[in-house]
Amino acid sequence: MSNQNKLKRAMHSRHLNMIAIGGAIGTGLFVASGNTIATAGPGGALLAYALIGFMVYLLMQSLGELATYMPVAGSFHEYGSRFISSSFGFAIGWNYWFNWAITVAAELVAAAIIMKFWFPDVPAWIWSGSFLAGILLINYFSVRTFGESEFWFALIKVLAVIAFIMLGLAMIFGIMNGHVSGFNNWFLEDTTTGQSAPFVGGALGILAVFMVAGFSFQGTELVAVAAGEAKDPNKSIPKAINAIFWRILLFYIFAIFIIGTLLPFTDPNLLKNSETDIAQSPFTILFDRAGIAFAASVMNAVIFTAIFSAGNSGLYSSTRMLYALAKSSKAPKIFAKTDSRGVPVYALIATATIGAACFLTSLLGDGAAYFWLINASALAGFITWAGIAWSHYKFRKAYIAQGKDVNDLPFKAKWYPLGPILALIMCIIVIIGQNYEALIQGRDFVALLTSYIGLWLFLLIWAGHKLITKSKAIDPLQADLKRYDY
Repeated sequence: MSNQNKLKRAMHSRHLNMIAIGGAIGTGLFVASGNTIATAGPGGALLAYALIGFMVYLLMQSLGELATYMPVAGSFHEYGSRFISSSFGFAIGWNYWFNWAITVAAELVAAAIIMKFWFPDVPAWIWSGSFLAGILLINYFSVRTFGESEFWFALIKVLAVIAFIMLGLAMIFGIMNGHVSGFNNWFLEDTTTGQSAPFVGGALGILAVFMVAGFSFQGTELVAVAAGEAKDPNKSIPKAINAIFWRILLFYIFAIFIIGTLLPFTDPNLLKNSETDIAQSPFTILFDRAGIAFAASVMNAVIFTAIFSAGNSGLYSSTRMLYALAKSSKAPKIFAKTDSRGVPVYALIATATIGAACFLTSLLGDGAAYFWLINASALAGFITWAGIAWSHYKFRKAYIAQGKDVNDLPFKAKWYPLGPILALIMCIIVIIGQNYEALIQGRDFVALLTSYIGLWLFLLIWAGHKLITKSKAIDPLQADLKRYDY
């Protein structure tokens, strides 16, 4: 192992761009999007995704300012420690590591389900094991290997969405199927329930989709994790930040618009929609109706790519967070060691082992332990997003308090202080609304505990570290604004 214990800046601008875009295009768009239209109608789904897209835009502005000023590995932990408190940084770092380590386990399960589409007789553990070995090898070779793999995985997903949008527009305007589909589904009424488009289920329907949309966009923050290994971060990070929002919003808004236009919210296929039934993906349904051969197999391959990409990114980001925690003495020092290629091998092995152990819980008993783990990680991404907004707000206050000129920042976020404040409020709404029904009724203690277990764990870690270390909130005049990195 190298005595330098440093990561290598081998990630190019095109890698960062695709990592940021690809991180937000997954099963949330390819599969779960159909159910959002069945839940809230085309108008409700479109509004929810637009609102979440705006929130992500504000968060990425905040993240751009922080990551360009301090392009370090384990960025969220570092920002929280420097500008809020050491305890908050400790909690947000372990929260993020835990989130993606559990995501790796979830993707191992999903990969086996996807492969059963083609090979129903092969035991699931073989596919999950092969999947884990594949992402482990990619992460082991070098960060350049990871960047290249994510570039091509993301490109496949982007091309699939573009093909879907072009096909959908052709069907809407009669170019593809010979007759104009029009926009009747936007004003459709369900005679059974009395509900009508474009808004179905009212405000609660939109709130429900708001949660799903939020989870769909998670992964956009990966660009900040990769910033610690980016070449010329002062140029590559702002470029990725400025491009990501419009591209992702374009993909999501157009895709939701097309699904809502071509498929009625009453379509039973949308109502049955789940992340494990490829045949019920709105992409598969529309490709099939357009007469494209083997539509389900094509979409199954695309969705497998999305799952592999999510597992690959999850292993990468959690490994880098564990490395950063070790560098700042918030995790065992062995995890800060790197090999000659700049790969934190011990952190990688530890994270992969935890992911595999969590996966095994899905095979034991009734899988209740695995269900609890997944619930615990469900809110972790939103907690991280809230931490980004708060860290940015505190960073700018410290920057000004110490007499520095905002115009000297390499990237200046728009709409400060309104941007991070609004993003923080929206994140809190999503966190609280995770299970709003149980929260409103207040009688189902088990539902409240399981739905919000990720929040309880985060608060417990934060409070526990604060109690043990007696750490205090960072004074803006004393905040560490040095621009060193690893």
